[in-house]
Amino acid sequence: MAETITFYQVKSGIGSTRKIRATLIGLGLTKMNKKVTRKDTPEIRGMLKKVGHLVHIEEI
Repeated sequence: MAETITFYQVKSGIGSTRKIRATLIGLGLTKMNKKVTRKDTPEIRGMLKKVGHLVHIEEI
């Protein structure tokens, strides 16, 4: 498994629940198509699974 994971937002959080929007902000996704690289941890993986329908994941 890679040490880092890169992902970006492909769909808007508008219309989503407050928890989903908070998860996007927690991941650092504040704008559409913004790429973010984070350390690959179980916590980040869980957050990405929760908002998987809004993000695209690219592993490095």
